[in-house]
Amino acid sequence: MNAAHPSTDASRGGAAGVPQPTSTIWPHRHLLGLEGLTADEITYILDTADAFRDVSTRSVKKVPALRGRVVANLFFEDSTRTRTSFTLAAQRLSADIVDFSGKGSSVSKGENLRDTLRNIEAMGVDIIIIRHEASGAAALAARCVNCCVINAGDGRHEHPTQGLLDMYTIRQAKGRIAGLKVAIVGDVANSRVARSDLLGLATLGAEVILVGPTTLIPRQFEQLGARICHDLDAIIGECDVISMLRIQKERIASNVFPSLQEYSRMFGLSAQRMRRAKPDLLVLHPGPVNRGVEMSAEVADGPRSAILQQVTNGLAVRMAVMFLCNQAAQEK
Repeated sequence: MNAAHPSTDASRGGAAGVPQPTSTIWPHRHLLGLEGLTADEITYILDTADAFRDVSTRSVKKVPALRGRVVANLFFEDSTRTRTSFTLAAQRLSADIVDFSGKGSSVSKGENLRDTLRNIEAMGVDIIIIRHEASGAAALAARCVNCCVINAGDGRHEHPTQGLLDMYTIRQAKGRIAGLKVAIVGDVANSRVARSDLLGLATLGAEVILVGPTTLIPRQFEQLGARICHDLDAIIGECDVISMLRIQKERIASNVFPSLQEYSRMFGLSAQRMRRAKPDLLVLHPGPVNRGVEMSAEVADGPRSAILQQVTNGLAVRMAVMFLCNQAAQEK
C-alpha cells in the first residue's frame, strides 16, 4: 500500500496552504517514537511536511491549521534548537503557545510528573510537547492525559522528530531513502537521535552502519537491523550519507575513550578523511556541533554539509507532526 499524498485546502476551496489528507493512514494522536511505525506512516509524515515547506518562504509565514488550539512546550532538559523549532512550527500553524520549564516550576518544589501533566491539560492544552531526561517520560505522559503528546526527546530512548527531519533531509537531497547506505558515527550508546534514525531509516529500506568505539556502540543495536563497524576509514567510501553524533558529555562515563583528541583522530570527520568519501556524500549532524571533535569547521561549513538545511526542514516536519496528531485526535 502506498501512502496517499496530502492535498491542500487551496485545491479544495478551503484555507490556502492547509493540507487535507486523502486517506486515514495516520491514525495516531501521539508521536512517542518511530518504533512500530510503518513505512507508509513515516512516508506520509514526510509528504505532509512537503505541503508545509513553502510556508516558511512566504511574506506571511502562517496557515490556520491549528487556529484556536493550545500547544504547551514542557521542557525538563535544556534545549535551544528543538524548543525554538517547535515554538515556531506551532506559531506558523496559528496555535497559541505556552512555554514551561522544569526549573523554577512546581516540579522543582516536589510535584511529580503525572500531576504536572494533568494540571497543564486542565488549563485547556490540546498538544503537549515534552522533553525529559527519563526514558519513557513521553509514554507516561500519553497515559496520563487525553490531549496529544509529542516526544521531543526522552532520555536515551528516542527523538522521533529529529529522526523524521533527518530522513526528510536525506530524501530531499538524494530523492530516495531505500537502498542508501547511511553511517551514524559517534556516541550511539547515549544518543536518542541514533535510535530514532536507525528505526526510521531501516523501516524505509536504508542500510544503516553504526560506527564508533566499542564502548559507545551496544551490540544489541544489531537486533534493530544495524551493521556495526569500529573503523570509520573502512566504510566511509561506501556511504551515501554520514550523520555525526555529538559526544554527550552530560551522559557519558569518563573512561569510554582515552581523550577527545584521540576520539577525533579515530572518528572525527576531517577534510582529509572526506577525500576518501563519495563526491556526493551528504553530511548531517543533529547539533550542537563540537567543532574539532565530531567534525572540522571546514566540513561543517562545507558544500556537502546539510546541517542548516536540517534545521530549516525541522520546522516543516514538526508542523506536519502537530497537524496530523491533532487531526487524528479530532477524528476519535
